[in-house]
Amino acid sequence: MSFTSSPKTFADDGFSVTAAEPWIKVKTSIIQQYISSFVGTLAGKVDDIVFIDLFAGNGIYSLGARSELFAAPPLMALSQEIPVTKFIFCEKEEEQLRILKIRVNKNFKNKNVLLLEGKPQDVISKFTHYVPRSKGSYKVAVLCLCDSFSFDLHFNTIIKLADQGFNFLIPFTFALNDRLNYRFYLKENREKLATFLAGAGDVKRLEKGVESNHQFYKRLVQIYQNNMLSLGYNLSVSTHKADSGLMELPAYQIGFFSKQISTKAIQHDVEATRHQQFELFQ
Repeated sequence: MSFTSSPKTFADDGFSVTAAEPWIKVKTSIIQQYISSFVGTLAGKVDDIVFIDLFAGNGIYSLGARSELFAAPPLMALSQEIPVTKFIFCEKEEEQLRILKIRVNKNFKNKNVLLLEGKPQDVISKFTHYVPRSKGSYKVAVLCLCDSFSFDLHFNTIIKLADQGFNFLIPFTFALNDRLNYRFYLKENREKLATFLAGAGDVKRLEKGVESNHQFYKRLVQIYQNNMLSLGYNLSVSTHKADSGLMELPAYQIGFFSKQISTKAIQHDVEATRHQQFELFQ
């Protein structure tokens, strides 16, 4: 079972919005479908469902010069009529979080929402207080969206959240083009790349024989999958068309990682909803 609802539109409120390319709107709708399928699969089987966005932003994207506004994942998730009992939105920039709070209070006063300021690695300790844990007959399901469009998520953070039983939805998207290419990440951003993966050893495996952005991307996602498998996660990866001036690849991938439910079933549900298949790695 999955839940579907028409996307809520938001008028220009004069506050900051985040500039986006058209493919980001499609990506957001795919994220919506993952959330819907996850919640639909677990509704009635657990006592509480929690949705967490580690990189929440201000809540609204803009195409062009504010010509078209659409909800980013936090406001999109709140707009759905789904039985999520708690929403937790994290954002490292104080001003972005302040604007998100205004928008949440204006549009979703009836929803149980917690906003936390800080980088993901800095808010983990707060989750022990605010995220319920399964115990005995009381069951909780947590879906954690990690959509940074960067390498700002430390794998050590994933390990700690995995210890709390989180499920993860991770779009593998980041700037990758002629200027910000694989050489840039393997040299100037090598340290950050190592924290995104499981350490310097992963970076050495990643760079071996890599001669293009496409090879770099493909191998990075594979290494990440292997690292999640080593944590005991089931996984599925869906492939979606990219049409971006920032990420110059034919397609990007979204990984869903869970120990609670069938990841393949969730992926199948999302793909069936979208009525399309797109193969990247042939």
